[in-house]
Amino acid sequence: MSIKHIFIIFTLFSLVSCSTLPPKNPENICSIFEQNTDWYFAAKKAKDKWGVPIHVPMSMMYQESSFKHDAIPPMDYFLGFIPIGRVSSAYGYSQAKTMTWNDYMRETGNNGADRDDFDDAMDFMGWFIYKSQKLNKTSKWDAYNQYLNYHEGWGGFKRKSYYKKKWLMAVSRKVEKRAKRYSAQLKKCEASFTQGWWSRLFSS
Repeated sequence: MSIKHIFIIFTLFSLVSCSTLPPKNPENICSIFEQNTDWYFAAKKAKDKWGVPIHVPMSMMYQESSFKHDAIPPMDYFLGFIPIGRVSSAYGYSQAKTMTWNDYMRETGNNGADRDDFDDAMDFMGWFIYKSQKLNKTSKWDAYNQYLNYHEGWGGFKRKSYYKKKWLMAVSRKVEKRAKRYSAQLKKCEASFTQGWWSRLFSS
């Protein structure tokens, strides 16, 4: 094995070890997956398992955490200055709440899943989107209504609680627009990720 190939392998493992870093260009899904190629395979795995198009959970995750593995909600304050804890138990890439995350682990058998692990977070979102279709007949391709399900919960979506939250509907439109942009971008670059990565490394 040549020094060049050893260097390439070393670089590859260095990039994987840094995969918790937020994407430098989160507005472009091709750039996201070029920076963290293992994220593409995690998203593809969720697509194959749950039938969820990659651009939908990715656009939702960007909205929830900006792809920060340790994202947490803001602190809540009593009287405006006394900290009394976080506004919710949401955490990680998907901003999943503790109770919902526990439901996911119990239903899927993915015990030990971590909210700050991209693979687990993506599988969680695939599961949630899949269940939104089952419970509320929301298409897996409908990023707008899938995000409303995600934010309000299946019961809240069914009760149409979002009608009282114009700000949330506006955010859901942003997620929808981002999903459409991600979808168009991915069509132009996905073939480069579906090729054997090992053969790409040593093709030169």
